Parts: sequence; C-alpha cells; structure tokens
Amino acid sequence: MRWGEKRYNSLNYFLRKKFGEKVYKVSLDGGFTCPNRDGTLSKKGCIFCSESGSGEFAGSRKKSITDQIEEQLELISKKFPHGNVIAYFQNFTSTYGDLEYLKKKYEEALSHPRVVGLAIATRPDCIDDSILDLLEELNNKTFLWIELGLQTTDEKTAVEINRGWKLQVFDDMIEKLNNKNIKVVAHIILGLPNESPKTMLTSIKYIVNKKVWGVKFHLLHIIQNTNLEKLYIETNFHILTKEEYIDLIGKSIKILDKDMVIHRLTGDGSRETLIEPRWSLDKRNVLNSIEKHLKENNILQGDKYEKIT
Repeated sequence: MRWGEKRYNSLNYFLRKKFGEKVYKVSLDGGFTCPNRDGTLSKKGCIFCSESGSGEFAGSRKKSITDQIEEQLELISKKFPHGNVIAYFQNFTSTYGDLEYLKKKYEEALSHPRVVGLAIATRPDCIDDSILDLLEELNNKTFLWIELGLQTTDEKTAVEINRGWKLQVFDDMIEKLNNKNIKVVAHIILGLPNESPKTMLTSIKYIVNKKVWGVKFHLLHIIQNTNLEKLYIETNFHILTKEEYIDLIGKSIKILDKDMVIHRLTGDGSRETLIEPRWSLDKRNVLNSIEKHLKENNILQGDKYEKIT
C-alpha cells in the first residue's frame, strides 16, 4: 500500500509526508455568519446546519483568534506539546465578510508561531474576485486549502436542504480556484433525505471528475433544533444503518483518484444534541469497522478510478 498502514490517502498521511511530522488542525470561529442565515438568501440556513454553524468543536467567537489557538493547543497539549498546526476556520461561512476583516482574521492566525497553514470553510457563492485575489495571495505564502460544502449534486435535494445555490455555481468556483492552484476540499453528505445510493455515488463521481484535491465524507446527522429534525419527525425518512454507510464509503473510496486526500470518513456528533443516528457516536468503532471492511473486501483507493464514466 502506498499510504502507510492505510488503504487510502488520509489527511494525516499527506500532512506527515509534506511537513515531515504530524500536524494537527485547530478549529477556530472567525465571527462569521452566512447569507443563508442573515436574510440575504434565507434566514433558515441549510436544513442540517446546527445553531453553531456546524462548528461544535471550534473555539469561542468571543475570544481573539490568537486566544482561540492557544486554548485549542492547550486541549491537545498532553499528546501534542510542541508540533505545528493548521488554523481551521470551520463554522458558518468563513469568507463571508468585509475584505479587510477577512485579512485581519487570517493574518492573525498566520502570525502564531505554531501555525503553518490555513484551512477555510466556505460556500462557492461567497468568494468574489477580491476575495479570490486574497486567497491567491495567501496561497503564495502559506499552505492553504479551501473547503466547499457541496453536499450533493442532485438539484432537487439541494433545494430541499435549502443549500441556496445551483451546481453551476460550484462548477464556476472550482474552475477559478483550480486556475489559481488553490487546493479545494469538497464536503459530501451521505444519507440526505430520499437520496438513493446511486444518487450519492453520482456526487462522488462528480468531484472526482472535477479534480478536487480532497474530500470530506459526512454521515447525515440529525441535530436538535434544526429544520432537519422537524422533517425527520414529520416524515420519518430513512436513516442509514452503520452497515449501509460503511458499504457506501467503500464504494466511494474505490472510485476516487489515488492522489485525492481523504480528510474525513465520518463526522463528529455531539452526544447532547444528536438525534440520529446514535450508532455514529462511537466514532472509533465506526472507523475500525470501515478499516475492517476495506481489508476484508480488498478495497484500495482508486481501484475503479479508470472506469468512471
């Protein structure tokens, strides 16, 4: 296997190879909101998004970026006392703001002596030309990747989850970012209401053909006080079983480009706010089960890549 002990190209493997040591991410709250929440597009947000903008483990926006980094470093100090980190602007839409405000937040993160790069989570409809120029500038002086929440390529599902933009918006932004050699990580949610396995795998094939640098797989989490919770109560739509999810992950890994970096195989849920699926709370067991499935079925990343049509 070409990725150490794994059967796929994990982010941990990639960062160790690039930096010569383990590199952690520290999750930060830049104080952003989202056009899908502030009324620009909607006030409802994406149907699955939590009150924290899907940043349950990020720092507190009441603190400075520097203080958040220090706080996060303290949390991992026993197992990671001295190494370098990626500053990850995680929740809400982290390019949605005034250009000078963005510069200030990003530069403050980069000024920390243990920060060796930036990861910025955002939407493809929230990067205008001036922000694109700023990202290009950052990309030229530090290690950078941009995370875009694609979630699905199915336009009907996109409307139902209140994503707020059409697939063409993602197409256009991928092209712009690729032209500037800025790495892109696409988020895909497996288990969205009424999506079939075929629909989900179509989304995977799409990001492969778009040559994105990395992917984050998310298991759909139904969180308290979200519109998704209301929909689940009303319709009782199918929730993926552990076995179904693992099978989908295996099929997805098969069709990825061998060089694509897998940033996540499943998401983290808060025990206090997660409604379903409760089996996902034992994340270590889920990851071990995925590894077992890959080994037992002799699945390696890229096995079926050449056969994508």
